[in-house]
Amino acid sequence: MRKWLVGGGFGLLALVIFGFIGLATWEPYFTDPGAEPPADTYRAEIIRDEYGVPHIYGARDADVAFGIAMAHAEDDFTTLQDVIAMSRGRFGAIAGQDGAAVDYVYHLLDARGTAERNFGNLPIETQDLANAYAAGLNTYAEAHPDELKLANLFPVNGIDIAAGFAFRQPFFFGLNNVIQPLVEGEPLRREFGPDIPGFPRDARGNAVEAPASEQTARNFSPFGPDAALAGSNAFAVAPAKSGGPTTLISNTHQPLRGPVAWYEVVVESDEGWHFAGATFPGVPFPALGHNEHLGWTFTVNRPDLVDVYQLEMNEAGDQYMLDGEWRDLEEKTVTLPVKLGPIVLPIRQTVHRSAHGPVIKNDKGAFAIRYAGIDNIGSLDAFYRKTKATTFDEWRAVMARRDIPSFNAVYADKTGNIAYYYNAALPDRKPGPNWRGILPGNDSTLIWAGPVEYDRIPQVVNPASGWLYNSNNTPFTAAGAGSDLAPDDYAPELGVELKQTNRSLRAYKLMSEANLLDRANLKRIKYDMVYERESYVDDLFNAAKDLEVNGELAEARDLLLGWDFTADNEGAGDAIALLMIRDFMSAEYGNRPYPDVEEKLHEASDHLITHFGKLDPPMSDLLRLRQGDVDLALDGGSDTLRASTTWQVDDDGRLQLVHGDSFIQWVEWNEGEPVSSRSIQPFGAATTRPDSPHYTDQMQMYVDHELKPVHFWREDVLANASRRYVVESN
Repeated sequence: MRKWLVGGGFGLLALVIFGFIGLATWEPYFTDPGAEPPADTYRAEIIRDEYGVPHIYGARDADVAFGIAMAHAEDDFTTLQDVIAMSRGRFGAIAGQDGAAVDYVYHLLDARGTAERNFGNLPIETQDLANAYAAGLNTYAEAHPDELKLANLFPVNGIDIAAGFAFRQPFFFGLNNVIQPLVEGEPLRREFGPDIPGFPRDARGNAVEAPASEQTARNFSPFGPDAALAGSNAFAVAPAKSGGPTTLISNTHQPLRGPVAWYEVVVESDEGWHFAGATFPGVPFPALGHNEHLGWTFTVNRPDLVDVYQLEMNEAGDQYMLDGEWRDLEEKTVTLPVKLGPIVLPIRQTVHRSAHGPVIKNDKGAFAIRYAGIDNIGSLDAFYRKTKATTFDEWRAVMARRDIPSFNAVYADKTGNIAYYYNAALPDRKPGPNWRGILPGNDSTLIWAGPVEYDRIPQVVNPASGWLYNSNNTPFTAAGAGSDLAPDDYAPELGVELKQTNRSLRAYKLMSEANLLDRANLKRIKYDMVYERESYVDDLFNAAKDLEVNGELAEARDLLLGWDFTADNEGAGDAIALLMIRDFMSAEYGNRPYPDVEEKLHEASDHLITHFGKLDPPMSDLLRLRQGDVDLALDGGSDTLRASTTWQVDDDGRLQLVHGDSFIQWVEWNEGEPVSSRSIQPFGAATTRPDSPHYTDQMQMYVDHELKPVHFWREDVLANASRRYVVESN
């Protein structure tokens, strides 16, 4: 049992039997019953194109949201149930101890309370949208009781959907990197990094090995461990630089399955909602994509959006000092369901809260957390409003509200505008304190109230270069020499990141060198598989060069040192480089010390010899895209523009991709022509339905670097329809 979960004749047999029955059945009846959304009637038409992508039509936006839920449930109801269970603090009853860790954080952040306090303040049409989506889930659940994972998980309503937003949004900017070490009583790795004084290094200047306890991070994120590496690429090109259309390329890197896997959809209503893009499970609208007029995409950014305070506690541990006065520490006891085999254990856990925010107690004291977007569900409205914007000014006004707490945004529109926003609800911190360290909790002047003004965040609009990009890098490389922003113009307390990724180094170089960024050149850049010998890549190879090893390990070292720095399935060293680079990339991305090079080389060598009988098998034999009976060779690396970010090791030693290039959408606005776009998903529309023809039908195109058409216009989807039907509420 995880250490944060705190826990002995005939009559005895009967007691055991009754106890077993109780543990097997208590959970659905102990939890608060779900509530129906306000009564309404919904009707939507779903037209599925030749790839099974749903195009959803309705008289009202709410009808369309109902249809989104129905279509998504038809294709992946299992993941939707996981998300709803997370949104109600019941995931442990499905996923056991890992799920209980997620439920603990749900209660710690008071996700339910945040939704209940704020849902009624949202515009009524946004409330209607969330309630309609919930009604769609309820309708599907009622019609398919054999698919239910938990009793009494449904009905749900709009507040449940909002609670999911309140819970999940801070994990996109790394809240798990704070919660996990605090719960485990470990050092806060987020407070130090390669660009911060005090980061431990060896004599060569390389980051030193972390203590073992710091390498075994427990995951409290609702997204799972793979999402910790979430990245993305985004590109926008103006007509003068493309030689034709305004171009927007959305290239997100999400886990291929699970609660933050993309689901492609096209929506259209009689109220003017018409948008093509992708959504997450539990989200009642597309989160990125395009409409007739404009489009945008997101990449994960890494600003400092979380502050940690050490509280001065009284001897009893129930009060903390603030501005010279003792205040009561809020305390609430919750029950976490923990599934163990056929039974579900009820584990009692106490969560605390101070004026700063959630509080975690460990052996080192009591620590309060404050993060961007705390007690705010405005993003539920903001994402929706962006999909209905028709001009750059309308879209920018929604961004300026600061309700979406993080994500780089790259924008383009039919009039030729392109823009990049380092979107982040950067806390309005006072200058002076070390905001990267542990702050004193007894000073209320350190408890910021909200974000800085929008004009203080980095942003570039219509640069002279004619192009913009982001690959999870600092905002100070976005548009090329002469168009980039200056770091010195931004105060250090804003917490703006200064780091690069290999993808950023490559994109910046290739886009700067190109005289024309037409479709052919952009495709070459998007699918580039080269590593620059800089940053962690250079550190890795310098350390490998200094290794004094013999025998097979020396052969492996020499193979690595002779590699061509291209993950294209052609070089002899591709396989061993693939196995080596990921952990160094992960450490750099997560502000953790690098692993030991010799140890990692030994692991990689053993893996290749054990499963392939040699150190230099083709990388295509090693890295695979697998779903059902389809098993295809992949290219790309953990931090190349063609992203094969991370994987699971299957029994045969092959690496099955679980996170990397996911939903890709390529949008073009040619002057005087309607918008057009193409897209691809790694598997297909029906990711958890093996009997569906759309379970694997996009896989070959995905590995071949191909895109399929997006049928944005109704006449196009009707001409390519594979199924057309109507869904209605009960």
